[in-house]
Amino acid sequence: MNLAAKILWVGLLVLLFLFFGLASYHATDSTEVGVRTVKWLGKKGVENKVYQPGSAYFFLPIFNDWNTFDTRLHVLEMRGPSQLTIKTRDGNDLFVDMIFSYRIDPQKAPYIRQYVARTDEELREKVFKTVTRSRPRDFLGALSTDEFTHTESRNKAMDLAKVGLQSIFDNYGIILERVAVMDYRFEPDYLKVITEKKVAEAKTLEIRAQIEAQREANKRMLNEAEGQVKALIAQTHGRYSNAVSAVDAEFDQRKILADAILTEGTNVSLSVVKQREAMASAGGETQIQLAIATNLMGKRIIMIPSGNALNLQTLDLNKALESILRK
Repeated sequence: MNLAAKILWVGLLVLLFLFFGLASYHATDSTEVGVRTVKWLGKKGVENKVYQPGSAYFFLPIFNDWNTFDTRLHVLEMRGPSQLTIKTRDGNDLFVDMIFSYRIDPQKAPYIRQYVARTDEELREKVFKTVTRSRPRDFLGALSTDEFTHTESRNKAMDLAKVGLQSIFDNYGIILERVAVMDYRFEPDYLKVITEKKVAEAKTLEIRAQIEAQREANKRMLNEAEGQVKALIAQTHGRYSNAVSAVDAEFDQRKILADAILTEGTNVSLSVVKQREAMASAGGETQIQLAIATNLMGKRIIMIPSGNALNLQTLDLNKALESILRK
């Protein structure tokens, strides 16, 4: 073998070595897991082993096959042409934009490779999208149009859809993290009806608010009026009490005065009675005479006869007194 042939063979061996060396190199990214499939030499089929993230492995290229799956969270939005069309329980069409987030179970990567999909793209397009386009309709379609417009009812339906979807994805090695409605739209004609209904409801709420406000104002005015009436009643009661107290005081004063006058009159009457009794006794006549005499003592008495003729007579004072006392 000449030198040229030897160099050619050495070159071929080097190329083969480089080819097999480079082709045998397999690696996983920091968020990937690897799955090896044995094609020749050994137990054929998908190896039930998970090759960990961020590692390098060497397998003969022709005798082995290699696949990786990304374990990061994947987000799928269904909007625009891919939006969901849902018919509500009462027969109205809804166009719903939805969002889903999911990830694969790393421990089920060999199962996914053997029974579900070869790549992340195939898993996403042929499995995940197909299931998520069908299953949510069962739960959202169970709502009426009015229920769908209420966030609480819609979220409950989404929770049920998530549980239902996860029961399916368990068979595919997928973990569903989130199911949510981003937006929804009605048919234009029905949207007009909904808008008019909302406007009417808003006006109704406004009128109810005005009525309630007026009721509160009426209550406030009633409370103020009741307060004024109570104050007036209290003021009137005060005046009445003061008047009654003043009258009672005046009555008591007049009663005391009347009692005093009665007592004084009674005393005077008793004194008169006593005097009359005294005068009716034997010494009473003497006392009367003494009193008259005492009063006439030192007084000048002139007697003028009646008629035109003068008839002057001598007055005997003692006899006059006797005559008066006898009477």
